[in-house]
Amino acid sequence: MKLQVMDAAGQVAETIEVDDAVFGLDPNEAVVHQTLLAQLAARRAGLANTRSRGEVAGSTKKTRRQKGLGMSRQGGLRSPTHRGGGVVFGPSTRDYTQKLPKRMRRLAIRSVLSSRASEERLKVVSGLGLTGPSTKAVVAMLEATGAGQSALIVTGAADRVALKSARNVDGARVVPADTLNVADMLAHKTLVLTVDAVRRIEALWGGERAASRRTAAVAAGVEA
Repeated sequence: MKLQVMDAAGQVAETIEVDDAVFGLDPNEAVVHQTLLAQLAARRAGLANTRSRGEVAGSTKKTRRQKGLGMSRQGGLRSPTHRGGGVVFGPSTRDYTQKLPKRMRRLAIRSVLSSRASEERLKVVSGLGLTGPSTKAVVAMLEATGAGQSALIVTGAADRVALKSARNVDGARVVPADTLNVADMLAHKTLVLTVDAVRRIEALWGGERAASRRTAAVAAGVEA
């Protein structure tokens, strides 16, 4: 598969060959959905907590005798029916993390990348053209390449200059290729990858192992 590479001014500079196992897959929407839910669930703090009647401080002595007073039957002060008593079926501290197989996470990333490439919502640039922090330069680059401001800019390595330049652009975000994830990609309309980011992505999620797994999956599907 080939992708066009543009410069910061939006002019096509060259065409590069990319790994079909990363950018040319038939997207698996079910795996993408499950991976997104797992990632969003992992972001939840899970700190909501209430105390049950066994955890509330107070006497367990019966507040009044059972019969003879013409009033309702009551237990101890820690009963949920009393003010300050325990809470019935209230939330408790928990971990929302969902475990996903590594292959599913990798397939989800490749599926989103392939989907963005097929929809022409993936732009490859030779470089960001930044010599120093400049919000104006990032906005000009996004407009010239047709990415729009809702763009996830992916660099090959952590780039502090690019991070400072894009942090004031509403809707844009800069991440290194090593931290690329499904939630960030789906939260932006367009992906802007540098050539270094493309090669790093291929090294992380492509290669012969990804191609062999893809071939095995296709063969299994044909046999089924």
